[in-house]
Amino acid sequence: MKENVLDLLMYLFENYIYDEPDATPDREALSESLEEAGFSGNEIERAFAWLDELARQRQVATMNQTDVGSSGAMPSFPTSQTPKSCRIFNADELERLDLDARGLLMYLENMGVLDATSRELVIDRLMALDAEEVSMEEVKWVVLMVLFNQPGQEANYAWMEDLMFDEEGEHRH
Repeated sequence: MKENVLDLLMYLFENYIYDEPDATPDREALSESLEEAGFSGNEIERAFAWLDELARQRQVATMNQTDVGSSGAMPSFPTSQTPKSCRIFNADELERLDLDARGLLMYLENMGVLDATSRELVIDRLMALDAEEVSMEEVKWVVLMVLFNQPGQEANYAWMEDLMFDEEGEHRH
């Protein structure tokens, strides 16, 4: 048995999504394949729900960026950032995201790898993992998955991928 939903998401990303990003595999066949790999049905459903929510939030963020002025509705996530903005973490986020994880998010935002919208998507998806504590590796993987899922983020994705795999002494090409 695999440990958690993030393990399953990483497995999916490495074995299915990364190699064939435009392919839309049949969920039933994919579920069977994941069960054969040792993941439970519950973990598989939770991972699919996690990915569905990421896709939904991508659509909301895209709509908000094009419709903010016309609809008058408040966006789910910030769509722009001022140079002096500051993200305040709530108590649950502080408990689950240690200082290093929060520091990495701030660093990535200051470097321009994440903008306010993608930062909020990353934090939301980290909190959706239902882990008591989130490790630095988990933060990096979620950042990578969020950037991969966002159109126009190819350069930031490549930068993040280099950061992750150069640190591990691996190169993926």
